[in-house]
Amino acid sequence: MELKAIDIANLSVSRLNMRGVKKAPDLANILPSIRARGILVPLIVRAGDTPDAYEIVAGKRRYHAALVIAQETGGIDPLPCVVMTPGDDAAALEASLIENIARLDPDEMTQCETFTRLVREGRSLEHIALTFGQSALQVKRTLALGNLLPRIRSLFRTEKIDAVTVRHLTLASRSQQRDWLALLDDESAYVPTGSALKAWLFGGASICTKVALFDVGNYGGEIISDLFGEDSYFACAEQFWTAQMAAVEDRAEAYRDAGWSDVVILDRGEPFHTWEHERTAKKQGGKVYVTLGHRGDVTFHEGYVTCKDARRLARGEVLDKPQRPELTSALQSYIDLHRHTAVRAKLADAPATALRVMLAHAIVGSSLWRIDVVRQRGQGDAISESVETCASEASFDAKRRRLLALLGFDADTPTIAGGYDGEQGIAGLFTHLLSLSDSEVLDILAIVMGETLESGSALIELLGVQLNVDMATVWQADDALLDGIRDREIVGHVLADIAGSETAASNAKESAKVQRGIIRDCIAGTNGRQKVEGWMPKWMAFPPSAYTQRGGVGSVSRWEQVAELVAVTPDVGTPDAEPIRKAA
Repeated sequence: MELKAIDIANLSVSRLNMRGVKKAPDLANILPSIRARGILVPLIVRAGDTPDAYEIVAGKRRYHAALVIAQETGGIDPLPCVVMTPGDDAAALEASLIENIARLDPDEMTQCETFTRLVREGRSLEHIALTFGQSALQVKRTLALGNLLPRIRSLFRTEKIDAVTVRHLTLASRSQQRDWLALLDDESAYVPTGSALKAWLFGGASICTKVALFDVGNYGGEIISDLFGEDSYFACAEQFWTAQMAAVEDRAEAYRDAGWSDVVILDRGEPFHTWEHERTAKKQGGKVYVTLGHRGDVTFHEGYVTCKDARRLARGEVLDKPQRPELTSALQSYIDLHRHTAVRAKLADAPATALRVMLAHAIVGSSLWRIDVVRQRGQGDAISESVETCASEASFDAKRRRLLALLGFDADTPTIAGGYDGEQGIAGLFTHLLSLSDSEVLDILAIVMGETLESGSALIELLGVQLNVDMATVWQADDALLDGIRDREIVGHVLADIAGSETAASNAKESAKVQRGIIRDCIAGTNGRQKVEGWMPKWMAFPPSAYTQRGGVGSVSRWEQVAELVAVTPDVGTPDAEPIRKAA
């Protein structure tokens, strides 16, 4: 570098000047001083495109003040300048920013724009941080502002939105940013800001990856990272809770194996009140209580019993060891959905039965009769995929597609129920149905009944027996089922069921993982095991049964409610229906 005096006519503002070229600077606080004493601090310049021309990298305000004075007085002495080595744009940007930070702190958006240009010139985050005396995290935060829409950046620059709101907006997609701006423009709308904005972006409580009990590195769902580089969040709360609850069940099983009398997992959001419990050692029957927060946090409260049980222990009474449910909620969901799918596939071939079921729905009502279509979604992607790809679902969908074409609906319409959107509404659809034969109408009725048949209901149990549903012909064991069996005792029962009591007894001391491996070998016929065809667990059959006396099998409980009705339920055939057109 060299110091030299340069005529003002040979100077111009560089495009690399952080304060820009077009915008006129505010000279109010420096013009009086320069009028009185001249320019004392040299401008930082570099050689221009033509001989004797120089570009101002830092000192734009002093240059403009000199122009004003030159106009007022008719001229001005050459300006003191430090001439940089030519060719290094990044060094020029750094000089501009450093010089301006030293004299007048720029707003964050200006820093962001300059940092972004430095990155494009090849400077690393670490280099920028070292040059400007900031941490790498501070540089990341500044750069993150560049992901915002220009209007949001402008609102922040003019202090019309606060820093907390801007930080949360860096988590938003471009479409979400546009939606938020639309709310801002609507005077009658509520505009979420601050911490409320994060909840709005995630459709409820945001769940940070820091609360996960499982290995986030192996998580298959989407994770959204805080662009400031500090936090990341689970995009889908349902997927998170599936993985989190599996981890909770594993931790609970570990507690039980360690000798705790029971592990009580409270409902999500239900608090654990210490004043309703007393501290009790593990050897004296203490339990572990697990609380689940809506934001994904899990707390294990070790060594407590209720005050009532504490008084019983003080009297020397022995507490009854609680019976754990035979099935976890996820496994119950798996069983219910597969059996539901099998029943409705069978119902699609029995329109006379479907007609009577529909009539019962219309008279008595049900939780689905609005019309609601049952969601074939389980607790986790593995269960949902298992149901979507099973033979019963394929059979039901093929029949549905044939009838969609018959009705004139789009073949990709997901359901017949609720799928009609004609301008004439129900009257137009009724007119179309009048043109169909009785058998075609009954076929459509059977599909609609299947779509609105409630999963996990007592009616499924009754229909399964009435229709002679044989699960072994439409279902086969898969990883979603076997991975869902976490109770070691139940794994042993299933092993005995599929491989025989001798095999189960000889492997009784093996871990549940080893026993599940033997079950898989029996199903696949691998590792020297004879392949077992047509096996299904007792819970899956119609009627269902349990492996233990512990209870907790929803299908068994529901079957007990309706078992006595089977003896009085006639076998309904397919009668000749009264012509619908004549009835109309």
